[in-house]
Amino acid sequence: MIEAAIRFLMTNYTISFFFAGLVGASRKIWRHRQKLSHGFIAEAFFSYYCFFSLGVCFVYNFVMHVFFHGMAARFIGWSDSPFQLEVGFASLGLGLAGLLAIRKELWLRVGVIIISNTFLWGAAGGHLYQLFENHDFAPGNAGVMLWTGLLQPVISVALLVWSIRTEKAISRPVEHQYDIYLWQQELTKEHH
Repeated sequence: MIEAAIRFLMTNYTISFFFAGLVGASRKIWRHRQKLSHGFIAEAFFSYYCFFSLGVCFVYNFVMHVFFHGMAARFIGWSDSPFQLEVGFASLGLGLAGLLAIRKELWLRVGVIIISNTFLWGAAGGHLYQLFENHDFAPGNAGVMLWTGLLQPVISVALLVWSIRTEKAISRPVEHQYDIYLWQQELTKEHH
């Protein structure tokens, strides 16, 4: 039973790491529940999503394609190939950038999302091609990997937009107050 659970978590790692991010974000939100804001909640979900779904997940993908390439190829329904090394090292770069994106650096996150979304939708297109052209119904081609390849980019963009909107909503009053301050300074100068 435990072996089956571990096998499920490891072969469905895109979902496993997505839920790990949800658990981490929920834990952070619970710990700071006294001072919650929309911005805090958005940041918690986005940062843990970047760390787990983009960082840890792509590093895991690197390990699977480089060190367990034969097993990874069988899981996808393909022959083992040296191209898996290229996929693995591309995944490593994405993973390391995803780990760094836990920090609140908007342009780093935008870059990671653009690159990972391109990679995931490209991979999903390849999986769909293999599914229809070669009838490849292997779990790594037609299962969870296909669906996360299609849906994870949508989640990435949704979290990015949510984060930017809450950040703008938080900073807008401060900018507005600064504009009022400058306007008051000009009025004071005119009257003196």
